[in-house]
Amino acid sequence: MKKVGIIGGARIPFCRSMTNYTSLTNRELLTASLKALVSKYNLKENQVSELIAGAVLKRSRDFSLARESGIDAGLGFEISAVDVQQACGTSLQAAMILASKIQTGIIESGIAAGVDTSSDIPIEFSKNFSDKLLKFAKAKKISQKLGYLFSIRPGEFLPKIPAVAEPRTGLSMGEHCELMVKEWNIGRQEQDELAFLSHQKASKAQGEGFFDKLVFPFNSISKDNNVRAKSSLDSLSKLSPVFDKSSTGTLTAGNSSPLTDGAASVLIGTDEFARKNGFEIESYISHYQSAGIDYVEKEGLLMAPVYAVSQMLERAGLELQDFDYYEIHEAFAGQVLCTLKAWESDDFCRDRLGRKKALGKIDRSKLNVSGSSIALGHPFAATGARILATASQLLKLKGSGRALISICTAGGMGVCAILER
Repeated sequence: MKKVGIIGGARIPFCRSMTNYTSLTNRELLTASLKALVSKYNLKENQVSELIAGAVLKRSRDFSLARESGIDAGLGFEISAVDVQQACGTSLQAAMILASKIQTGIIESGIAAGVDTSSDIPIEFSKNFSDKLLKFAKAKKISQKLGYLFSIRPGEFLPKIPAVAEPRTGLSMGEHCELMVKEWNIGRQEQDELAFLSHQKASKAQGEGFFDKLVFPFNSISKDNNVRAKSSLDSLSKLSPVFDKSSTGTLTAGNSSPLTDGAASVLIGTDEFARKNGFEIESYISHYQSAGIDYVEKEGLLMAPVYAVSQMLERAGLELQDFDYYEIHEAFAGQVLCTLKAWESDDFCRDRLGRKKALGKIDRSKLNVSGSSIALGHPFAATGARILATASQLLKLKGSGRALISICTAGGMGVCAILER
């Protein structure tokens, strides 16, 4: 089995929805990220074997998003391109698929990428309205066309905004997370403190130039625009709950990741590919895992990474404490805290994970050291590639070590990976 190396990543600045990228499409954002990667590594046409990319909020016109964006970015017509989607784990799953192909010798290199814009969401209309429009388009006689037009009722003009609710429960992800923090007794102050640290760490990383080789200027902006250097615990504590507006609600806009537009990409390949092209391997993907849970009857919606990480560690023969960095996606501060508390619980690890004892505590100083999704933003499908490139660069700068990546997704799934140098 061949080793799978992370050569490095490139992304455009992540921007809060309805700000800098309001008029741009997924294809334009993804192309920009890929162009940044092409420029960073001076990639030639048809040099890379395969591109796997995806988006969660995707219009029908983007049925071949990866292929068209790859060609637009200058990767060439001969590159194979595949669209994937696994909610917030999309681009990490893309990297896992490429890693499997590289390990077995099918390809020698690939690009994993993701994009999402909440500023250009696909809005639908009722089925009746769509049917009548299709019949109108196919009708050959003017009388038939007029008949279909006059049959449309006013109520059929009402648009259907994409639902943020889980189809099996009718609850939003935030409402599910409210249930989780209540189950695990996670308080408002804990969540606000984690959110505050996310902004502080991200701001510090920006100031120290950590993102200079990862984030490339696009559309007149050069850095993520959600980072709040002057955020304070006092200001966070004054925000009202947004999912459970009763006195028991604790999730706010401040301790949740914001709706975000952006794209990210990562170049991976074999040692031979890197050597042949003069690239340095930053780190290696040594293990990866995905898992799904029954979030309707048995478990909290965003708890699947707890299971995926446990399975991965067991296969790798590692302990939870054997890492220099922990990159845990901050969908909500409460989700991260529930995950950590579950790993620390003897009862949970024994009864749910089948372990003899708890996985234990992690060193919080190693957690999301350059900020994460609450501060940097969360363009759903792009987050995996953002975290992958971040963790890899951290290991490169350190010169050695391991990083654990953990991402929760909609639908009760989790995706995780281990990077080593």
